[in-house]
Amino acid sequence: MKPVRYDSEEIQRYLREGYWDKTILPDYWDRNARKWPNKEALVDSLGSRLTWAEAKQNIDRIAFALIKDIKLNRDDSLMIQLPNCIEQVLVRLACERAGVLSIPEMTTFRQTELAEIAGRTGAVGIVIPKQYRNFDYYQMAKELQADLPHLKHIILVGEDIPQDCISLKDLMEHPYEQEYDPIDLFARKLDAIEEIGFLVTTTGTTGLPKLIEHRIAAREIWTAKAHVRNWQLGPDDCVLAIAPLAGAPGGTPAYVTAPVGGAKIALEYLYRGEETLKFMEQERVTVIAIVPTQLARLLELPLDRYDLSSMRFIKTAGGYLPPPLAKEAEDRFNCPILGTYGTQDTGSISGVPITASKDQRYTTVGRLHPGIEIKILDDSGDPVKQGEVGTLWFKGPGNSIGYFRDLEKTMTEAFDENGFATPGDLVTVLDDGYLKIMGRKKNIIIRGGQNIYPKEIEDYILAYGKVTNAAVVPMPDPDMGERACAFVTLKKGEQFTFKEMVDYLNSKKIAPFKLPERLEVVEAFPLVGESGKIDNKAMVKMITDKLKEEGKI
Repeated sequence: MKPVRYDSEEIQRYLREGYWDKTILPDYWDRNARKWPNKEALVDSLGSRLTWAEAKQNIDRIAFALIKDIKLNRDDSLMIQLPNCIEQVLVRLACERAGVLSIPEMTTFRQTELAEIAGRTGAVGIVIPKQYRNFDYYQMAKELQADLPHLKHIILVGEDIPQDCISLKDLMEHPYEQEYDPIDLFARKLDAIEEIGFLVTTTGTTGLPKLIEHRIAAREIWTAKAHVRNWQLGPDDCVLAIAPLAGAPGGTPAYVTAPVGGAKIALEYLYRGEETLKFMEQERVTVIAIVPTQLARLLELPLDRYDLSSMRFIKTAGGYLPPPLAKEAEDRFNCPILGTYGTQDTGSISGVPITASKDQRYTTVGRLHPGIEIKILDDSGDPVKQGEVGTLWFKGPGNSIGYFRDLEKTMTEAFDENGFATPGDLVTVLDDGYLKIMGRKKNIIIRGGQNIYPKEIEDYILAYGKVTNAAVVPMPDPDMGERACAFVTLKKGEQFTFKEMVDYLNSKKIAPFKLPERLEVVEAFPLVGESGKIDNKAMVKMITDKLKEEGKI
């Protein structure tokens, strides 16, 4: 399937300059199987283990099954809704090998979201567990089939397979390689540049998922190589995905980057408290891929009871990481935290290298990846001066393609006519070349015509010893239009007053108009689903409702 946004000159340029090549992700599993056939490649916390050679065999068998037994056509769509387990990795790679368009999805999606995705893509099947977290996925799939006649195939992971479903275990145990020629797979595999590799989903403004097109090599492998350089990742590493593998926080480090670097992949099927730490110790994990809320939960555990000395760094994404939380994690795990910057909608932009200083790790999103061009523009569309704040636009080998089969939406909401994309963030480039996010353009608080960048104030508040997390959001005001309200969570047993906050911020000698004019101390911040991202909209509604109750608006 051709990408919705296709630029032949851009393709030739990135090929010529060496940013892109013709490999697809399964090619790296083939390479690793040749180099280290008996070395462990893939494990999960359910107890499944595969070497590189065994993993390659399973990938090929599933790919043969998709083509020969299930008889999927090239470019058919297959939804994959699995937790972090080896089967998710194997099926997604098999789809790339078989020329099938895979759609990995969060396990939290239900009938409404899946019906939207299946309806728009014409998905012919879904791969699911029978049950997970006390939810019946099989029953949900049967209900979807009743309304979507093209959703013909239910492929189940695990035991106890109903007669109207396909057992993935049976497919992996069948010796297809003895029946068919590998040339059949070579002929079917997706082109690394000319075709969509897979679709990813992200939350839309309507609540329904957005579908985004990704190339395989042109985007994902280029991104992986950039991370391998930044992280100095190699065959002695073990990358543990605690964050969902179906999303970028878990998928980019584990599914995409680890095999390119030759690193072992470990998957946490379900967060289990201290059992998760035991798993880390057992597998000699060197990298964990995690969202900030999961990291905070880990830090509540007795880390000193376990040998975690193998840890080299922590990779976080999927939400804002408060500097105090980052510092505590670095101190207790005795390794650095490295962030990356990008969005599913627009692509990969930058990353923090393992050589970065503490200040660079805590306050920036790192250096631009090779080949990335940026422009930082003011509200009039003119470039800002060095060190000033403006909206980021970028273009490079890491750009995603656009929204699935919707060129108009792609070119009006994500890209401009020259192929530059914007994640909607306000940024500045520091003197050392590192990129710092100042906030989102749509989240700017405009108080009487003066702009307040929430992240600037949040960073100050987060540095205060009592505070564990902070968010500055707009609250409506009849005179100023908007004023700033600070939401905070505190360390156990601490108290924090409005006067204390104002006195502290005044000591930083910032402009008075930037000071929050209300303080809300809460037990926890509202989050957006499984992503771990703070739900600022929910906090805006909370404070708006309070102001209405108080008769102030």
